[in-house]
Amino acid sequence: MSTVDADLDAVALPVTTDDVEVTQAREARVGAMTVRRLLPLRLRRSVGAWCFIDHYGPMSVDGVAGMDVPPHPHIGLQTVTWLLAGNVLHRDSLGSEQMIRPGQLNLMTAGLGIAHSEESPAERDPLLHGVQLWVALPERSRRTEPAFEHHAQLPVTRSGGLDVTVLIGSLAGTTSDATTFSDIVGAQLYASDAIAGARLAVDPSFEHVFFVVSGAAAAMSAVGGTDLRPGHLLYLPPGRREVQLAATAGTVMMLLGGVPLGERLLMWWNFVARTPQEIEMAVADWQKGRFGEVGGYGGLPLAPPPLDPSRLIRPR
Repeated sequence: MSTVDADLDAVALPVTTDDVEVTQAREARVGAMTVRRLLPLRLRRSVGAWCFIDHYGPMSVDGVAGMDVPPHPHIGLQTVTWLLAGNVLHRDSLGSEQMIRPGQLNLMTAGLGIAHSEESPAERDPLLHGVQLWVALPERSRRTEPAFEHHAQLPVTRSGGLDVTVLIGSLAGTTSDATTFSDIVGAQLYASDAIAGARLAVDPSFEHVFFVVSGAAAAMSAVGGTDLRPGHLLYLPPGRREVQLAATAGTVMMLLGGVPLGERLLMWWNFVARTPQEIEMAVADWQKGRFGEVGGYGGLPLAPPPLDPSRLIRPR
């Protein structure tokens, strides 16, 4: 997914303990879609190596364009695509072409550089609902060769009244096969019981965030004693060995976490870098066609937004 991210304001919400932070998503535009942007925000730039969270839908794509993100470049990150409803077609400059559906994972490692497109296919499900996540590659790995992997099945386990699907990393004694370059975890938590609750063991060296992606308007999830509603991001610092969760039936939450990256990131457009010079070089490479072609897409690639070097001074 492609982004132009100029406004990073966040709204601080009341919380119940000093070490719990809750922020509110803001709206952003991605093509014709409006998304809830939960990260990065002014109060919280990254969580472990996770540096970008967009939540979109549920929305009707019946008879309308749906998702249509033209070819665009990435460097220095992994993209993690997860759907709750619908289907999306991925194409990239490696020659990959892969449909993704709910319960499956698309993981693209940009490394030195890759281009891709994402679109609702001609034959598509009527609803679209999902999350798009970015993982910043650490310094030792960010110049790795680009790669793409699709995981049609992911490990699922049960904790209390919650069904836990592990997208990436390890949780609740279960480990995903998805490739990682730092110590991180990503999981979906589904409340299958009438009132689901669990004491979920977590890695005390990780910082974590939780956010609700699906549930009735009245449904709430209590995380560490804090009520959490859709559109809110709850942050927990390192040091916890378990988290108490409670949710009404049908609620779906996402859990992301990792060891604090400890590296200052510079994010602009679709690039995760360390210096303004790297951003400028990536823009020039894209304009000169050095990322390769994305075959099969029916339109023109995205042009980068105007580059203002003064906005690249502030690390995120």
